[in-house]
Amino acid sequence: QVQLVESGGGLVQAGGSLRLSCAASGNIFGVNTMAWYRQAPGKQRDLVASISSGSTTNYADSVKGRFTISSTRDKAKMTVYLQMNSLKPEDTAVYYCNVMGLTGNYWGQGTQVTVSS
Repeated sequence: QVQLVESGGGLVQAGGSLRLSCAASGNIFGVNTMAWYRQAPGKQRDLVASISSGSTTNYADSVKGRFTISSTRDKAKMTVYLQMNSLKPEDTAVYYCNVMGLTGNYWGQGTQVTVSS
């Protein structure tokens, strides 16, 4: 099992920045991808950004050039970050951390990001 703890959401004005963090612990051996998804009210959950164990990154077109995903890792814990700059009202959503590996697919509890115009 992998445990995920998210932090960093909140309310920000358009043009502002936020940094989300997701700490993964437990059976992190074999984790090969960490990602952030988001879900706005009434919409499906969509991929925002992902990073592989080899540090290959992938971004949704809507966030390219504004968001940056990164990660750190030691023997006991992995942490994935999402730096969000130049935020827009349409970025408002619940953001979920996701980890995929040999033992399964895991989700965080979600953190609310609200961008006011």
